[in-house]
Amino acid sequence: GVTYKPDGYPSVSPYLLVRDAARTLEFVKEVFGAQQLRVIGKTDTAGIMHAEARIDDSVIMMGEVADAADTHVHVYVPDVEATFAKAKAMGDHVVQELERQGDGDRRGGVHDGNGVVWWISRQE
Repeated sequence: GVTYKPDGYPSVSPYLLVRDAARTLEFVKEVFGAQQLRVIGKTDTAGIMHAEARIDDSVIMMGEVADAADTHVHVYVPDVEATFAKAKAMGDHVVQELERQGDGDRRGGVHDGNGVVWWISRQE
């Protein structure tokens, strides 16, 4: 039967406002191996009104706005070195190189050039 949320969706998902949702979808597919879920095009102009992608046990949602302010997303991954290298290759610039932090995580940040800083981390 119908439940209060789609099967396999978490109760809470970040909603990103980005300049180019197709570009963010490509970034998360290449860097995190994300699975694209629902994508709804804009009805009045070209572009994407709403899109979703699954990263491991989480779902991120996004919509397009021309003047999106930067957003930050933290993602735990099993192989922080390999994932960070992919993000550097796909992204615009490194905000912070990988380094061990005070909370015990090894973390670094990459700006994707599309309004999102991705903080890639692994607990060590």
